[in-house]
Amino acid sequence: MAEDTQNTQSNNAQSGLFNRFLATVEWLGNLLPHPITLFASLAFFIVILSGILGYFDVSVADPRPLGSSGREADGSIEVISLMSAEGLQRIVTGLVTNFTGFAPLGTVLVALLGVSVAEHSGLLSTAMRALVMNASKRAVTVTIVFAGIVSNTASELGYVVLIPLAAMIFHSLGRHPLAGLAAAFAGVSGGYSANLLLGTVDPLLSGITEAAAHMIDPDYVVGPEVNWYFMFISTFVVSFMGALVTEKIVEPRLGKYDPSEASIDLGEQKMEAPTSQEKKALAWAGVAFLLVCLVLAATVVPENGILRHPETGEVAGSPFLKGIVAFIFISFAIPGFVYGRIAGTMKNDRDIIDAMSKSMGSMGLYITLVFFAAQFVAFFKWTNLGTVLAVKGAALLQALGLDGPEVFILFILMCGLVNLSLGSASAQWAVTAPIFVPMLMLIGFAPEVIQAAYRIGDSVTNVISPMMSYFGLILAIATRYKKDLGMGTLIATMLPYSMVFIVGWTALFYIWVFLLGMPVGPGAATYLG
Repeated sequence: MAEDTQNTQSNNAQSGLFNRFLATVEWLGNLLPHPITLFASLAFFIVILSGILGYFDVSVADPRPLGSSGREADGSIEVISLMSAEGLQRIVTGLVTNFTGFAPLGTVLVALLGVSVAEHSGLLSTAMRALVMNASKRAVTVTIVFAGIVSNTASELGYVVLIPLAAMIFHSLGRHPLAGLAAAFAGVSGGYSANLLLGTVDPLLSGITEAAAHMIDPDYVVGPEVNWYFMFISTFVVSFMGALVTEKIVEPRLGKYDPSEASIDLGEQKMEAPTSQEKKALAWAGVAFLLVCLVLAATVVPENGILRHPETGEVAGSPFLKGIVAFIFISFAIPGFVYGRIAGTMKNDRDIIDAMSKSMGSMGLYITLVFFAAQFVAFFKWTNLGTVLAVKGAALLQALGLDGPEVFILFILMCGLVNLSLGSASAQWAVTAPIFVPMLMLIGFAPEVIQAAYRIGDSVTNVISPMMSYFGLILAIATRYKKDLGMGTLIATMLPYSMVFIVGWTALFYIWVFLLGMPVGPGAATYLG
C-alpha cells in the first residue's frame, strides 16, 4: 500500500512538472504576435539595426567564390544602412517588386490551382477513404499513418476528413478511438514534410532557400524537387515509426476504451465507404494520372527528350525540373477533372474555374503574410546583415569544432524548438533561412541538405505545439470520445510520436546523406563545390 502511494505521488509530481512545462510553452507562444505582425516588426527592426551597424562600419571578408557576380578580389562586405535617403528610396521603390518577385508566391499559387481541382472534385477524399477503409485489420494502423502523410498534398483534407475517420475506424474495430486519432494526427502533422509526390510545400520552401543561398552564391538554383528522394523514403520510415508508437506505446497507455466517456452518441457515427460510382471515377482518374506520367516520361526518358537540358542532354538543370510546378498542376488537375466528370461532381470548365477560385479565395491570409515576409527577406539581403551574421556564425561553429555533419543535430533540434511557438512552416523558414542557409553553406554544406534537415525539425514537433493552427480542431474531435480531455492530455498522448520521430528521422537523415552518400533529391548536392 505504501509503495502504491509513493508511486502515485511520484506520477503526480511528474505530471505536474510536465503540465507546467506545457503551460510555459503555451505562455511563450501566446507572447508572440501574429506571424504577419512578426514579419512587419522584423522588417522595421532590420531597418533600425542596419542604421546602427552601418554607423559603426561593421563588415566581414567577402565569403563568395571568386568569379561570382558582385565579388571583388580580397573585398569585404559592409552592412548597408537603410536609415538614409538612399535606403528610404530603395524601400519605397522596391515595396511592390519585393512582393511580386518573391519566388514562393507564384509557384505555390500555380501548384495549388491544380490541387484545388483534385480536392473539390472529391478525388483526394475518395482516394483517402478507399485507402484507409480497405486496409486489413493488421495493416490498418500503418495505413492510417501513411494516408495521413500522403494527405499533406491538401493539408486541410487530412485534418478534416482523415483524423475523424481514423477515430471511427479504431472504434469500430474495438480499439481505442483516441489511438486512431493520434495515429492519423501523427501522419498528417508529424510527418508533414514527407510525401510520395511533390506538393505545394516543396516550391514554397525551395523559393525561400534559393533566396537565402543567393547571399553566398547569387547564381545558385534550388528547385522544388531537391528533397524528393529523401522525402519519398521518409514517407515509409515515418509510417512505420508512427504505427510502432501507436501500437506499442500510445494504445497500451490508453487502455480499454469506455464508451461512457464520450460526449456524443457513438452509435450515430457512420463511415461511408466509396460508392460504386466513386470507385469507377477513382479508377479512371488513376488511368488519367498514368497517361499524364507516360507523356511526361516521354519528354525526359529518351536521350533526345524535348524537356532534357538543351546543351548537356541531362535531366539535371533541364526545363523539366525547372518547370516541375507546371507538372504538379497538370498531374492533379487532369485526374481531378476526370474523376469529377465521372462522379458527377464536375461537369464543365465552369466547375474547374469555381474550384480554382475557391482555393484562391482561401489564400488571402497567406498572400498578406507573403507581402510582409518578402519585405523582411529583401531588407535582410539589401543590408547584407544575413551575410555578416552567416560569416560570424560560421566562424563560431568552426571555432567550436561544429563544422561537420554533427551540426545538423543542433540545427534540427533548434528548428523543432522554434516550431513550438511559430507553427507556420513558411513563416519559420522565412525567418531562419536567411541566417542558417548562408551560415551552413560557409562551412561546406549545400542548401538542399540544409532545407531537408529543416523540414525534419519543422515537422516533428507539430503534434505537441499548442500554436499549430489545427490543434484546436484536433482537441475538439478528441473530446467527442473523452469529454473531459484537456490540452495537456492530448499533448502527452502525442509526445511519444514527437520523440521517436525526431530521433528516427534524424538517424535516417544521417544514414541516407552521410553514410550512404545518397542525394536528397534529383541533382541535389550534399557539399558545396
